[in-house]
Amino acid sequence: MRILAAGGGSGGHVTPVVAVLRELRKIEPDTEVRFWVDHAFEKQARTVMGGYDDSIRVDTIVSGKLRRYHHLKWWQQLMKFRTITLPNIIDAVKVGVGFVQCLCKLIAWRPDVVFTKGGYVCLPVGLAAHALRIPLVIHDSDAHPGLTNRVLARWADAIGTGAPLKFYPYPREISQYVGVPIMEDFVPYSDERRRDVKVKLGFDPTRPLVVVTGGGLGARRINDAVVAMLPQLTKYTNVILITGAQQYSDIRARVPNDTSKVHIHDFISSGLVDMLGAADIVVARAGATTILELAALAKPTILVPNGYLTGGHQLKNAAVYEEKGAVKVIDELQLDDHPEVLVQAIEALLADRAAMARMGAAFLTFAHPHAARDMAEMIVRTAKRK
Repeated sequence: MRILAAGGGSGGHVTPVVAVLRELRKIEPDTEVRFWVDHAFEKQARTVMGGYDDSIRVDTIVSGKLRRYHHLKWWQQLMKFRTITLPNIIDAVKVGVGFVQCLCKLIAWRPDVVFTKGGYVCLPVGLAAHALRIPLVIHDSDAHPGLTNRVLARWADAIGTGAPLKFYPYPREISQYVGVPIMEDFVPYSDERRRDVKVKLGFDPTRPLVVVTGGGLGARRINDAVVAMLPQLTKYTNVILITGAQQYSDIRARVPNDTSKVHIHDFISSGLVDMLGAADIVVARAGATTILELAALAKPTILVPNGYLTGGHQLKNAAVYEEKGAVKVIDELQLDDHPEVLVQAIEALLADRAAMARMGAAFLTFAHPHAARDMAEMIVRTAKRK
């Protein structure tokens, strides 16, 4: 069986694909796989995919995105010609180029099924698959469906969703709520295991560990707030800050080299589950994959959603879990003038271990440990109906 997988390329798109591929190979051991990604996330995609199986061929596809910002009205966006309208026109051309590129590649290596995980690179891939009548399976992680998935859903043969079907406009007869596929390593860590990992990482195991991550490209406001408040944070805690590749050099130059209390990383391709599992508290964006990984770890979590993304989907993701008392949510705009808000939230949680335990238990109820297997079975069924 030949399977083409495509995704935006950040860890939030690649690691679920890897989780699904692991299950696919249990069902169909001789499966041949290729992965297509856009140029912006090529490095992260090759690193993550290579860590799983370096025989998987990773190709880049020309693609473009439609810039739409949740905090601006349509006419305000239209008036920003140089920063929004012109780039959108250029990227529309890129989508056309990517579509032709995908057609040629799919004709040359015709897969039995195309699986798209999310991100704007999936639009030309999915459109080309439809044009060539190749079965298409999509997975939509966010509670707010993205434009690419809404377009491709009309031609999809099967759709898996990360949230209950009530959040999606997709045809019920081809849709299934599977959850977000995550690696099988994401399970709650015992206190003993957490201590052992802290020691392995070079930290004092008696001090709380806070892990801060803003995703593959990083989160400027979160990084700046952490750096500004490091002296206070490190009085009582150890900190791992995953800055994102684009901001690492700047942050590294601003942070004292004290590896006993602070570790700075640009991007983690392997070992991330141990870092998160060992943490007492995690601070993260509200991407769907990150949320479900932390839920599977039953990890007390502070979410700082990106409010500018299309449709405010991270805000909606975070609200689902905050409503159930599973996470604490901070408005990132507060961090510009009041970075101490983040430290106050961390200190408040650490001072109430019972509340942390309740949050972790509530978060764990959202985990779907069989999501990767269910998604893999959906892909195999679709390919065999060909």
